[in-house]
Amino acid sequence: MKICVIGTGYVGLVTSAGLAETGHYVIGADIDVQKIERLKKGEIPIFEPGLKELVERNGAAGRLEFSSDIGGSIARSQVIFCAVGTPMRADGGADLSAVDAVAEEVARSVRGESVFVMKSTVPVGTSIRIRRILASANHRVHYVSNPEFLKEGDAINDFMRPDRIVIGIDDNDAFARDIMARIYHPLNLDKNRILWMDPASAELTKYVSNAMLAMRISLMNEIALLCEKVGADIHHVRHGVGSDSRIGPKFLYAGPGYGGSCFPKDVAALIHTARDHGLELELAIATERVNQRQKGVLFRKLRAIFDGDLRGKRIAVWGIAFKPRTDDIRESPALTLIDALLADGATVSAHDPEAHANARALYGDRIEIAPDPYAAAQGADALVLVTEWRPYQNPDFERLRSIMNRPILLDGRNIWSNYGLRALGFHYEGIGVRGS
Repeated sequence: MKICVIGTGYVGLVTSAGLAETGHYVIGADIDVQKIERLKKGEIPIFEPGLKELVERNGAAGRLEFSSDIGGSIARSQVIFCAVGTPMRADGGADLSAVDAVAEEVARSVRGESVFVMKSTVPVGTSIRIRRILASANHRVHYVSNPEFLKEGDAINDFMRPDRIVIGIDDNDAFARDIMARIYHPLNLDKNRILWMDPASAELTKYVSNAMLAMRISLMNEIALLCEKVGADIHHVRHGVGSDSRIGPKFLYAGPGYGGSCFPKDVAALIHTARDHGLELELAIATERVNQRQKGVLFRKLRAIFDGDLRGKRIAVWGIAFKPRTDDIRESPALTLIDALLADGATVSAHDPEAHANARALYGDRIEIAPDPYAAAQGADALVLVTEWRPYQNPDFERLRSIMNRPILLDGRNIWSNYGLRALGFHYEGIGVRGS
């Protein structure tokens, strides 16, 4: 099947490569000419494990190409996936200008009966908005909502082995239903993962899924702070709660708050959508508020350690990406920490295995981007672990103690909580833990 995926960002590029891997002929299209030229040369603009190999293999097999000719790519395709960004507006709503532009181009350029698949994360009700635009096309364009559920750092596995494939479609649209069933047939050989529903329910499913996961994180972050007040250990609490089969163990880890391109934006958009309909989603509002407070927890701990005066202190930061296995720094808790440290007069030396270029582009020479973790820790008055990359999980603590100005470790992920670091002469603090 000939498919065009408009947008070669994180979702669009993974979707393009994944569809090509299952045998479809795919055009990855984007208005960013420079990005397309880089992709044609085999340069992948984002870090995602396995993505480069997938793009190269399917490009060599002739199943995947890239183009900046949006109209021409649409005209050559029967199915058009929309995978452009929907960034958060100042009021918390989703900016749909890029989505509108794609729909307008589809209406102008389609050359036969086709299917428009909304892969971008859009608020409930967007299907009505986009169908009005598509109605101006000279050929019938069927509308389908097909939200993505891709975890950064494990997106290829999520695409090729999905938990579920949510497809929102009109009950009487047999044409689009047959097309979508065929597209995803290779991913359903062992069991049917497709959940058929109406477009509005599909749109809402995406937001509710992310809000639910964000709520679990915010709840455990609040409980971790309570643990510190009452002398409990969040590790024990997490194990006890997660052992309940009704709850499960995932997304129960305390830390410095959630970040990335999805959770913050999607929770805010869900709140905004509800307000548009006269509702206050109190749990979602609290989730967002708790997360904003939690992002400052590491800075508050540092200020307490140094009696409120961080001027002239050298603080090492391990991890800048919002999570391991990605170079994405959007809404990362590390940025909140770094910004606060700079504002308070501290100097920052930071390291990240993959996000160093993005951090350098954001901060320039305002912080030091170290070539390795120990270079970042050299001469530091404190070391803060923000992102739990594997190389940080079992470092040489004797080496750290010898190169740091002061043996102060602040563990934002509770990775080192059982290492007995206080016995090694460190001042150690985690979040809601009693260990080390």
